[in-house]
Amino acid sequence: MPALTPAQGALLDEARRAVLATARADGRPRLVPITFAHATDADALTLYSPLDEKPKSVADPRRLARVRDILDRPHVAVLVDRWSEDWSALAWLRLDGLAALVEPAAGAAVEHGRAVALLRERYAQYAEQRLSGRPLIRIAVESISGWSAA
Repeated sequence: MPALTPAQGALLDEARRAVLATARADGRPRLVPITFAHATDADALTLYSPLDEKPKSVADPRRLARVRDILDRPHVAVLVDRWSEDWSALAWLRLDGLAALVEPAAGAAVEHGRAVALLRERYAQYAEQRLSGRPLIRIAVESISGWSAA
């Protein structure tokens, strides 16, 4: 996997949200704003996005449309961007990869716990949510592209 440039890493670090693109059964894209945390291990970049306790269209987060898309068609893209009226500050980063659901069960408990810790460190709002008992989305980044006006 190509490595993030310093500028891309800074954009990823400063971003408070991103947009997840999955593919519906009919091939049309589904776009959902997400919160996320990221980890880099041995040059592998992984994003984690929680299925948190904010109100959802279904009670079981495993029944969310984006989760069904991921289980059937795991290729996804994540777009992180920086907007400014000063167009010399514009930038975007697209991360393409394979998504999977990570359950808090024994087989994935270590990874799940690490992801929850990263998410809580990044977003104070998650301190009071029961993320440890809920699945989350893992995206193993396969390619990176981006642009910056700077």
